[in-house]
Amino acid sequence: MRIRGKIVLNGENAPEIAKRISRSIEPDNMKNITTEYGETSVTTCFEAEKIGTLIATVDDYIMNARIADDMIKAVGKDTKKDSEDDD
Repeated sequence: MRIRGKIVLNGENAPEIAKRISRSIEPDNMKNITTEYGETSVTTCFEAEKIGTLIATVDDYIMNARIADDMIKAVGKDTKKDSEDDD
């Protein structure tokens, strides 16, 4: 039996932000993780044989996404600061 789960990110800025995050961690995706990009949302689907495996996979994915989001924000702040310093 295959157990499936999915995370859907949607909202005003969700597609842009979620695309950046999911693309930055996509190289770490295993064969049981797929991501689809829509106009207003990003959907990531997970599959596993056991519920514990699915939970661990989703937990790892969310942690990696959080780190990627933190890095994207940090780079954005540095870029903004650098452009202000150039003025």
